[in-house]
Parts: sequence; structure tokens; C-alpha cells
Amino acid sequence: MIGLMVGGTASGVGKTTVTLALMACLRRRGYVVQPCKGGPDFLDTTHHTRIAGRTARNLDTWMLTEEANRDVLRGAAAGADAVVVEGMMGLFDGKDGVTETGSSAEIAKMLKLPVLLVLDCAKSARSVAAVVLGFESFDPSLLLAGLILNRVASENHYRLLASAIQARCKTPVLGWLPREPKLSIPERHLGLHAAAEITSPLDAVRLDQEIETLANLAEKHFRVDAILQLHCPLDTTDASSTKVKPPAAGAARLRIGVARDRAFSFYYEDNLDLLREQGAEILPFSPMADQELPAELDALYFGGGYPELYARELSENRPMLDKIRAFIRSGYVYAECGGLLYLSQRLSTSDGRVYPLAGIMPLAIEMTGKLVDFGYVTVVLTQDCLLGPKGTSIRGHSFHYSRICSSSQVATSYQVEFSLSGRQQEEGYTCDNVLASYVHLHFRANPAVAAHFAAVLRGARQRDAVTA
Repeated sequence: MIGLMVGGTASGVGKTTVTLALMACLRRRGYVVQPCKGGPDFLDTTHHTRIAGRTARNLDTWMLTEEANRDVLRGAAAGADAVVVEGMMGLFDGKDGVTETGSSAEIAKMLKLPVLLVLDCAKSARSVAAVVLGFESFDPSLLLAGLILNRVASENHYRLLASAIQARCKTPVLGWLPREPKLSIPERHLGLHAAAEITSPLDAVRLDQEIETLANLAEKHFRVDAILQLHCPLDTTDASSTKVKPPAAGAARLRIGVARDRAFSFYYEDNLDLLREQGAEILPFSPMADQELPAELDALYFGGGYPELYARELSENRPMLDKIRAFIRSGYVYAECGGLLYLSQRLSTSDGRVYPLAGIMPLAIEMTGKLVDFGYVTVVLTQDCLLGPKGTSIRGHSFHYSRICSSSQVATSYQVEFSLSGRQQEEGYTCDNVLASYVHLHFRANPAVAAHFAAVLRGARQRDAVTA
């Protein structure tokens, strides 16, 4: 199978632009492209999904075992002609400064993905060859298959760069991209705008034009035929995704409402897949636009996103807020990050305004001007809850620009340890049938979590049937 990783010498060198251009080009040529993203990122995956037409998946060597990463890739790539994985940060950047743990390089070596390395050449000349030479020698066991030179000033600049590299390095130059301001995607919270924010026909037309521009640039400036020779030894015939026992034959089908709109778009698709494998039907709804929840739900799942940008719309949709408050009297709710904000009593936004929200969790939250609690985390359950019995361990990550500024007494179900600092704190706020946290958990780090989630819902349904 055609397969490769787009890595970079550092963050911000243009990995996403190169990845999207390559995906757009391959799709135009008729290839079915499966996109993936290294690391815990939710934003790049929305753009991958939009351009590739297939749901992007996350690969992560810190949150997931080697076997789990292979399962994710095998399952996702079934039916595809090509797998394109975008790395994160610099190629060798990971959990620490000594090992490759959690790095794009570790993912590439584990899954035997050839690496297409992107370099920002905006202010470079012959020195770019020294950078390439360093990457070639840093880890000889890594398959560095080609180079893409980004932000090149002109044809003459490209020829200078290519001649310098060819004189001293063994890795071939497989393309370049000119400086193209039209392709710059505005940043938000150190990431990209989500493709889920495309809401009008004009937005869709604009994005389609950008995709066309990306494909044209790749066709013009990439050695596409050479890139198509990059392969990974991926067998998609054995795409078993979990060893957790599936629900018994004939078990009642569950219905889980998942918030999905401009305010809530950050989900690991594997979380939803594992719930589906446990017999759940995933039913999307919009807390911003809808006034009714899907019928006969067993649970609600609020992922992350940008509720602070749509706080007014969320706050003014009182029919939906009323339906959610009524739902928790009998149903279960799981919320992560943005979902925690939505379930709080009120949210203070960066412009000084205060919006009343669902009021389900006795918390008040305010936006901050800086990143709070960033990094990978390990969660251990400190009491039985929706996700498992006491002592269950699962990994995830934290990334948010807000903090709890006041709270009433509220129980917690998590002991969270931050991998970078080793700091621990109680978290996983629990109130009645609601579990809410700043942490984004990857269920495939411990698939038993999804099985327990489903079992709790089935138990509640059976109790309701007995008492009815």
C-alpha cells in the first residue's frame, strides 16, 4: 500500500500544508486516501477529513500501545489505496529530550512508514544541506525517503537549495512549495481553525477553491510519481480493533447522543468506534442549533471544541439547555474539556462577558490568556464511575485555555498525573449521572472503558424496565 509520514524539522514548517496538498492531489488522481495524524491533535484531523473524504485517525505512541496503533491504522486503512500520516512537532520531538518516546520518528519506525521531511527554506541557502545531513545521521534506522522544501522564494532559490542538498546528502528532493499567502490558515490557540467551522455555501466554495489550489501546487511542484513509490507493509485483512468481549448477541442497542457542531468537534473517532462495537448507535446533535435531543437516548457525550467562541448562541438556546437538564434525571452524561465548560454554571469569556450555561456542574469557568495544563496525562479512577471500577487506568491529554475560577463542593473520580511535570491532582468532576473533565481520554488506550460505559447504560436500561 502507498504509505508515508509527512514529518518536519520543527513545528510551523508547513507539514499541514504539504499534507493537505498531497492528499488533494492524490484524490484528484483517483486514489482513496486514508488520513492520519500523529499525536493528540484534533484540529489538523478536521482538515484531513474534509480533504480526504475519510475520517482521519490519531496515532500516538504515548497514549496507545504498539498493538493499538497497528489496529488503528489497519482498521482505518481498509479499502484505501494510500495512507498519509502527518507527524507532529519536529520529527524527533517527543515526551522528553533524551528518547524518541512519543515522537513522529517513533511512529514512523513502529509502522515502517517512509518519511517525507518538510523544511522551511524561507531564509535558507546552502545551510539547508547541513540541516538535512543532521537529520540523516541522527537516526540511521529511520527511513528518510524524501524532502519537500517549503516557502521557497523562486525557481532560482529552489535550484540553489536543491544543488546544495544533492552535493552533500543522500535523501532526494521530491518537491517544493513557493511562498503562498493564500494558503495560510489562521491559527487559534496554537492550532488551526477547525474545518467544522465551515457553515455557509460561501465557506464551502472558498475551501473547495483552496483544495483546488493545493492540488495544483502539488501537481506542479511535487514529484508525485516518485512519492507514489513510497510504500508501507500494511496488512488490512486483520483489522481487529479490540480484544474486549463484545456485547452478548441480542443485547439491547444503545443510543448515545454526541454533540457535534461548530462549538463541539474534538473527538477521537476511535472512541466512538469502540462504543459502536459495544452496540451503541451514535446520534449527532447540535447544542447550538437544535431545540430537541434525539429520541430515546441512554447517554450524552460532549467532546471538546470552542464553546467559548459560541457562548452567546449556546447560552441563548434555552430549549436545548432545558432538555439537557431534564435528561440527566434519568440518563448519563460524559463530557470532556469544552463539554465541561458547557455543563458549568457560567463562562466568562476573554472579552469580559459572562454567559450562563447548563448549570449542571457547580463550577464557574473563565477563559485565560495562556495555555493551562498542557500535556499527556495518566488517569486512575479513584471510585467506580461511568468509565470503570476504581483502580482503572487510562491515558489521555490536556490542552485548554480556561480555568475553574469558583466551585461548590463536587466529588471527583480521577487522580490525574501530568507526564511532563509529574504533578498530580484530583479531577473527573462527578455529579449525579454526570462525569466531566478537562482531560481528553483515548478509549483505545484501555478499551475496557468503552465496554464498561456500555454496560452501565445497559444496567440502567434494565433497571428502568423493571420499575416501569
